[in-house]
Amino acid sequence: MKNIRWLAAIAAAIIIAPSLAEARAGAGTSSGSRGSHTDQAPPPTQTAPKTKPVERSTTPQQPAQKPSTGAPTQATPQPGGFMARNPFLSGLVGGMLGAGLIGMLFGGGFGGGLSGGAGFLGLLLQVLLIGGVGYLAFRLFRSWSAARAQPAGAGLAYAASPGTTEAPMARSSVALPASATAGGGNALGNASAQLAIAANDYQAFETLLTDVQAAYSNGDLATLRSLATPEMLGYFSEELSRNASRGVENKVEAVKLEQGDLSEAWSEAGLDYATVAMRFSMIDVTRTIADGKIVDGNEHVRTEATEVWTFLRSRGGKWILSAIQQA
Repeated sequence: MKNIRWLAAIAAAIIIAPSLAEARAGAGTSSGSRGSHTDQAPPPTQTAPKTKPVERSTTPQQPAQKPSTGAPTQATPQPGGFMARNPFLSGLVGGMLGAGLIGMLFGGGFGGGLSGGAGFLGLLLQVLLIGGVGYLAFRLFRSWSAARAQPAGAGLAYAASPGTTEAPMARSSVALPASATAGGGNALGNASAQLAIAANDYQAFETLLTDVQAAYSNGDLATLRSLATPEMLGYFSEELSRNASRGVENKVEAVKLEQGDLSEAWSEAGLDYATVAMRFSMIDVTRTIADGKIVDGNEHVRTEATEVWTFLRSRGGKWILSAIQQA
């Protein structure tokens, strides 16, 4: 009987152990949404040179767009030559030349066989007619050539105009205030982005790190609702339900941010986003609910983790957690 109990305990440990290796809030997976950046890898930082892509998200995947070459659109050339596209003009010129050639064959030249002044006036009239037709042909040819060479620019000028949606902010070398990069009462620093991130924002990120872990440890979904997006709240609820079904609970205590830096910050659709890489230490222990026995972790040894958290806020609102990615 004693051997059976030992075998059952070993089997339970084998079943539980893989899922407890990463037991803190959001650990082991990369979940959540980063707006239009959800399908993009965050820019590398000193804290997290490489980040795993988001595996679970309610944000629809963006379709791949073909790169634009920026070349102007050329008007489609019409088939055939100039005379083929102007049959009336070609027929008129052909008729005049044909009449002159026939006159020459019968000895009358372009004067049509008349003599004296009448012949000369007839010849002059034909020369003037042919010259006028040639000048008209020259003008039409120039107009056609100019129209063919001009690109269809009306649509291109409109397409090149900036849209009304704010483009994601890229990283830049714009220095932040000294209070934001040199201490400021927290471990986050040495960050730069076009969206201004002040010292109080860094403090909010660090506070959210500890508050989310504390609420998760207490199974406090009501508090988590005020700290994270509904999407992240759903993922936390799934994890807590899974632990409860297995008869265990995870306790994360004494969370301390050791190092952190900003990966990117941008604005879109009335929301501000900030993706931050954080290395933090903690006491991470998993116990059985029935008797409080430790099944994973050590209550006397601190462990470290490096994750990339994305926060969002509405304009003028407070920051809340939007995504967690593993580094």
